[in-house]
Amino acid sequence: MIFSNKQLSIAQRELENLSEARDHAFERATADDDWVGKLQADALSSQIADIEVDIQEYLMLRDGEIGFTERYGLADLPRVLIQARIAQGLSQTELAARLGMKAQQIQRYEASGYLGANLSRLIEIADELDVQVATSFSDEGSGGLMVWSGFDEIDWNRLPAKEMVSRGWYEPELGQSLVSATQSYFTRSGADAYVTAHHRKKLRGHHLPNELTLLAWQARILDVAGRRVQEREIAAFEHNDEWLKALVRTTVEEDGPSKAVRLLEENGILFFVEPQLPGSYLDGAAMLAASGHPVIALTLRYDRLDNFWFVLFHELGHVYRHLFEHTHLDFFDEDSPVGEDALELEADQFALDQLIPQDAWNSCLSRFALSPEAVQLDARKLGVHHSIIAGRIRREQENYTILTDLIGQGEVRRQFEGEFS
Repeated sequence: MIFSNKQLSIAQRELENLSEARDHAFERATADDDWVGKLQADALSSQIADIEVDIQEYLMLRDGEIGFTERYGLADLPRVLIQARIAQGLSQTELAARLGMKAQQIQRYEASGYLGANLSRLIEIADELDVQVATSFSDEGSGGLMVWSGFDEIDWNRLPAKEMVSRGWYEPELGQSLVSATQSYFTRSGADAYVTAHHRKKLRGHHLPNELTLLAWQARILDVAGRRVQEREIAAFEHNDEWLKALVRTTVEEDGPSKAVRLLEENGILFFVEPQLPGSYLDGAAMLAASGHPVIALTLRYDRLDNFWFVLFHELGHVYRHLFEHTHLDFFDEDSPVGEDALELEADQFALDQLIPQDAWNSCLSRFALSPEAVQLDARKLGVHHSIIAGRIRREQENYTILTDLIGQGEVRRQFEGEFS
């Protein structure tokens, strides 16, 4: 991890040098058909990827592109304190001055992951950075980013293995332990490759999700995505959002959500519905499959049309604005306020603009009338389902007691009956 602008400059110079060495190694290996040289070039590529991840995370934190939830478990605190300092624009020296400490002490704390800091010191620093620690001091806290260094870092006993087996995701072989079966499932689904520094999980939400529960859910999504790609040819994804107009038009159809699945796949995006695991507070996610296809998955935690369409287009915002630019991030979203998180605000705005462009929204009478009749009239005029307008009004008014008959309650899950028990 990069802790300062000085370290950033060093990392950027190292990246340039390694990239140049890698290119030369590839050229020599290709010219001489040298397999040893190819191995050296591959090793350099791996080093380059690690540095690129660190640079990307530091820049996103420093530039305010990642927001944080309010409370964190104690096990997450060392990582979160470093992230919070960078996100607040504080250098190690400036934080030390606020605390009446020497800069070298903060440098040692961060370099060791706060290994030498006692509890009172951790709480003091957390208070200074406005980081709230969960009162239970459990290790189920959530930060802006979930990070594991590798497959062996997972506490396999904390994964919801019984729930995964009960849902039919996998079945232990005769005499095989649940832990062993779960590890095999991760490897078989390809999820083991997503438990590395190259696959950091970005979280949005004000609840405290269990990170390992989210990881188990992701393994399921990657498993079904991999099988889908093997079963049939999926169109290559192209960075062209013109077809989204056709997707918006499907909102007015009675079976719009199920038709949306086919339209997404025709444009190279894999889509799945998988109910959330207990304790995850998850509404949607976006990630890249091993095949390179974007994957969007929804939980349908709220069985409402307005929620379905907004969360779907929010995840499409991540696909078109972030997934390929921030290639080491998988996005996990709870549909909740985003604060100052730049990436989530951008995905929200993408969803709003695609469903109803701002100039069209400005002309909607229903924004002021707040009546079912006005909503229906505007929906016909704009060519969108009335739940989209009703949901947007409720969100902007922060009043979820109005227009309840127009949000499509109970009209989504029935279109994905095989996904729900």
